[in-house]
Amino acid sequence: MRKAKKHREEEEKEVLQNDNENMGLLKRKTIKELITPSGIDCSNIDHLEIISNMKRYARSFFISSLPRMCTFPELFRSLYFFGDINTSIYINPIPESRSQNELNKVINELETERIVAADRGNINRESNLSQKRFEAEQLRDEIAAGFNKMYEASVIATLFSYSLEDLDRLTKLLATELSKSLVGVKSAWAIQEEAFQSNLPLMQDKIKKVHSFDSRSMGTVFPFTSSEVGHSTGVPLGFNKQTGTPILFDNFHRSLNNYNMVIFAKSGAGKSVTMKTLISRSSVLMDIESLALDAEGEYKVVAESLGGINVVLSPTSNTVINLFDIETEVIKDEITGRERVVLNVENKVEDVTQGLLTMAKGSTRSKEVNELTKQLIAETVAEEYVSRGITNNPDSLYEAGDRFQKGEKLYKSKKELPTIGSWYRRLQVKAKENTNVDYQFHYSYLLKVMKQYIREYNGQMAYFDGQSTFELLDGAPFINLDISQLEERFARPLAQQILLSWIWEKYVKKNSEDVTKARKKRVLVDEAWMLLPYPEAVDFLNTMARRARKRNVSLAIISQRFQDFYEKPEVQAVLTSSDTKLFLAQDKSEIEYLKTVFKLSEGEANFLITCTKGEGLLKVGSDTAILQITPTAKEFEFVDTNVNNLIKRKMK
Repeated sequence: MRKAKKHREEEEKEVLQNDNENMGLLKRKTIKELITPSGIDCSNIDHLEIISNMKRYARSFFISSLPRMCTFPELFRSLYFFGDINTSIYINPIPESRSQNELNKVINELETERIVAADRGNINRESNLSQKRFEAEQLRDEIAAGFNKMYEASVIATLFSYSLEDLDRLTKLLATELSKSLVGVKSAWAIQEEAFQSNLPLMQDKIKKVHSFDSRSMGTVFPFTSSEVGHSTGVPLGFNKQTGTPILFDNFHRSLNNYNMVIFAKSGAGKSVTMKTLISRSSVLMDIESLALDAEGEYKVVAESLGGINVVLSPTSNTVINLFDIETEVIKDEITGRERVVLNVENKVEDVTQGLLTMAKGSTRSKEVNELTKQLIAETVAEEYVSRGITNNPDSLYEAGDRFQKGEKLYKSKKELPTIGSWYRRLQVKAKENTNVDYQFHYSYLLKVMKQYIREYNGQMAYFDGQSTFELLDGAPFINLDISQLEERFARPLAQQILLSWIWEKYVKKNSEDVTKARKKRVLVDEAWMLLPYPEAVDFLNTMARRARKRNVSLAIISQRFQDFYEKPEVQAVLTSSDTKLFLAQDKSEIEYLKTVFKLSEGEANFLITCTKGEGLLKVGSDTAILQITPTAKEFEFVDTNVNNLIKRKMK
């Protein structure tokens, strides 16, 4: 019994001790500290710790000093755009009676100090005080006349970081950046919690670190600035809807990292009208030559209006594009700076192999085609060039000793080049001679599926078999390659790929690497999304995007389905190699992808969903502007693609 009683007494004593400790804890902590969530630690005097999935650190600041003169929008620009930082500005108007009394007091103090400085013979100080007194009197008179007003304002900012070391480093950097504008900033030492709360959207300024502003200087603190996109030279592309100023755009301006551009918009938003306007104006005003790979047959009128060339590729036309066409190119030696003529057969063999590989896979993108199939194609392609004596020697492309005079220039006759037909016949011979069992299936497969491209067998897609029937002429203001009459699912994307390779040989490589000698050229790929299902086509598009600038060529990609670009990492080089991006009206299903890739704000994204035809968001480098594109009445005669409008014009 005694033991049980003693045990109960010890338990009661322990409980009483715990209660006393808990009461002591309650006495030491405030009610706010007891009920506050554990997410924010306010125990430090120079920063806060925010505990969530990842610990973050926050430090709040206030503006301690301001320059004598304020310039818009430079006063707090470094603060607003510093990085992971939030800024709040509390503005309170000062009643006229109070501002008048305070200014009169300042004027009297300045006059007293001026008199003392004059008695002591301090001329510089006397002059400085006289100027300040004059400014104070001028401000007082403006307020009395109702032309000005005084305000009190406090500026509070909170900087965030994921480590205390980074927070200290960024604190020093922020102070340095603001000091360039003569703005002083101080950490809210020992009042971090109050400063953090003041920077929340609660409209409560708890630190009251105020400065006096008049109406003009107060206007400089607002961050409402509009980006001005454009160049000092170029063609008028449209108007900045925020400022009303015209936007001049130079596709080849030296400030651009590259000359490529992409245009994304839903159907009917004005993609073609925009591109036609740019092509026509840049041709007339800047002498830029353009070539369009026209998937919808929309650029024919532009070619006719500019005095250019319109080429139609269809099953019934007599136009032939030879995939095997190869040209010499002039390259600039990086060490000596001298130019020399080269013939790169290896690269051409790879380009032709990629094209034939796409043909062999067909619209079903057959899985039967593998590396072994590619090897057979490449070997046969290489043998075709060797059989005609075409090597890396530029002279091997021409007939020996066969030269003719044309005007003042001396020309050499080019050898007859291989064709898909000659390649197919060589493949037939190799298949008969083959004794390797592993190759039999691939030879058999190629001979079957490639028959449709051979003119000798009346193939329905034989428009790539034969010697090319025309040359791309240098100096033509606009060349349109119309493939709209080809079957859309496979024939058109195939034509896009083959023509891109052909354009590279015939149009791009002819441009010198020396910018002073090179012409300004633009290659436009309309409805580029058609190429994306074909890996070989995507690979060539990426290569062209990276290499175009070296030849002073701008690659322009137009597409209405950005989602396809987003879902294919292989095509990202096209986006990263394009310094100019234009987004016209977007479908709601596409806008999230654009926001993710191009870091669009919510306001920009909403604008792209609601904007009207001809309006868009233009991004040139790091600058952005809201653009309104309005062709003239004369331009509308050949840039408008609305069928109803075209019928009305014909009826007039």
